[in-house]
Amino acid sequence: MLVSEDGPVPLTILTADREFDDAAGGPPPLPHEGREQWRRPYRPGPWRVGLAAVFLLLASFVLLSAMVIAMAGSAAGTVTCVAIAAVMITGALRLLRMGVWVSQHGLRHTSFLSTSTLRWSQVASVRTRQQPVKLLGLPRTVQGQALVITTTRGAVLRALVTDHNSDFLGRKPAFDRAADAVEAWAAEHTAPRP
Repeated sequence: MLVSEDGPVPLTILTADREFDDAAGGPPPLPHEGREQWRRPYRPGPWRVGLAAVFLLLASFVLLSAMVIAMAGSAAGTVTCVAIAAVMITGALRLLRMGVWVSQHGLRHTSFLSTSTLRWSQVASVRTRQQPVKLLGLPRTVQGQALVITTTRGAVLRALVTDHNSDFLGRKPAFDRAADAVEAWAAEHTAPRP
């Protein structure tokens, strides 16, 4: 904390969590953001960001290798290294986009290889429930909480997010806030069923 003539000055920009982790409602939407734009109601977790950073670091080494190979005069090796780096960068960016996105149009679940979107008219309920969940997406399962969708046809879809995935492992309050935010979007945009 800095001290000025007017008193102490808090440096909230120095922490990644800032006041958002203290506020129960999560970060407020920015004034220029419309409700028709897709937004993630939570920040990516440290496990996801760390893994993406490792991919980007490895991609930088591969690009450095491509430069060295290009200076040595091997076009085929250069193209191969650049292609590998492009795949790694694309994978890192896709990893950061994974998660749940909401807008006034519906609910979107983005996984590493696919994206599925449900209109709010297709969603009967979004709720949190106790169930076995995968630990960091690995085959090992543990007991935890999952945010699940029930469609208007009565089908229960697979878990959107869990408290043991790479966004929320070890961050139970963040999972609760994210689940509450998605449930609030669903309650606001789904019509009550008779």
